[in-house]
Amino acid sequence: MRLLIVGKLDGQLGTASQIAVKNGAQVTHADDETTALNLLRSKGADLVLMDIGLNIKSFIEQFSSEHISTPVIACGIGTDADAAVEAIKSGAKEYMPLPPDAELIAAILAAVADDDHPFIYRDKVMNHVVALADQVAASEASILISGESGTGKEVMARYVHNKSRRANKAFISVNCAAIPENLLESELFGHEKGAFTGAVARRIGKFEEANGGTLLLDEISEMDIRLQAKLLRALQEREIDRVGGGKPVKVDIRILATTNRNLEEEVKKGNFREDLLFRLNVVNLQVPALRERPEDIKALAAHFAEKYAEMNGYPFRPLSVDAMRALQNYKWQGNVRELENTIHRAVLLASGDEILPAAILLPDGTPHQITVSGLSPHTEGTAEAGAGADMIGRTVADVERELIIDTLSHCLGNRTHAANILGISIRTLRNKLNLYAQEGQPIPQPGEGRGADV
Repeated sequence: MRLLIVGKLDGQLGTASQIAVKNGAQVTHADDETTALNLLRSKGADLVLMDIGLNIKSFIEQFSSEHISTPVIACGIGTDADAAVEAIKSGAKEYMPLPPDAELIAAILAAVADDDHPFIYRDKVMNHVVALADQVAASEASILISGESGTGKEVMARYVHNKSRRANKAFISVNCAAIPENLLESELFGHEKGAFTGAVARRIGKFEEANGGTLLLDEISEMDIRLQAKLLRALQEREIDRVGGGKPVKVDIRILATTNRNLEEEVKKGNFREDLLFRLNVVNLQVPALRERPEDIKALAAHFAEKYAEMNGYPFRPLSVDAMRALQNYKWQGNVRELENTIHRAVLLASGDEILPAAILLPDGTPHQITVSGLSPHTEGTAEAGAGADMIGRTVADVERELIIDTLSHCLGNRTHAANILGISIRTLRNKLNLYAQEGQPIPQPGEGRGADV
């Protein structure tokens, strides 16, 4: 995780920098917008943390015109709601109040990097996959990691990198599905000054950023077939052409790619180049769906319960035998990502000494339709009466509203992190909040809320 901090703010950003380093970020500092732009062009960054007193709008407009797509978090001393709103309007993803809160910075880094999950596995099905990964990690072979969305393909890619001879070099990840088609070429290969309107300086791409290390092409199946031809040449020749450039640039990288689609079927449909598939698929690591890994469900659920209790300042509650059995019986369509969000909510909702099945909710806020073996629905409800008594007589909408507002308050009004915890899109969250505001409900604004002191 490469973090670029821009500004001074009376030393508060220095404190933020120290917190970020402790959370594993590689931090670079720039005093002003011009220096920051030059660093983005020459070295790149995964996230920019920027003083609200600087010209955020002009800064974002400039690097966006150069096809640089790095998220910006605005930050300022205090909880000036007007300044926060103006920063968001200028293009910042979120506003973070200072002095910095260690847990909030950790949440921001996790939300952007999404690489804070240790590689946890216990199931024998995964043991076979990991054994193959261990066998090929030290090679220079390209590896295609396939599996359903949310199974942990990027975690597997990082595992391979950390086991490789390039482990002490850069690991750069590009999500091919998240970057617009017209920006992806510049993102991957960089561009020269004057290559297009707004390209006022040379900018290196992800291939050059990863030089000497590993480049992960996440969700490679989403790449436009016209760009696939240029990617194929880069893989074959180990050199790239910047957009608008006339001189090839040599690169020394190891390529990993992930996909949640059947690429052989995509080849038949004309959506993916067969020669590129051959080049990428030297070794295939197929990550099984979570529902096929019952022992991993158990290990991951216990890990997430401990992690989110600590993160939220809640007492640790282990999952009850019935809750764990229910989790293992559920067919996780969202895989590890869905399980993590579910356990996070369960930590927030649980009461008593254990997390019971009553605290396990689907991403839309309704109870899981899962039953505990040996209990009828009536008996199950009786067994969980202690945990769910405070919900009796309330509608699902009431419980959902309270959960959303409490989570937003805990995140100090930060919409992105609240949506991440709740397992819903930022658009869905904003629609819900607009509805609650119309009903007269007080909504925590950026910088407002209880933080971890709940």
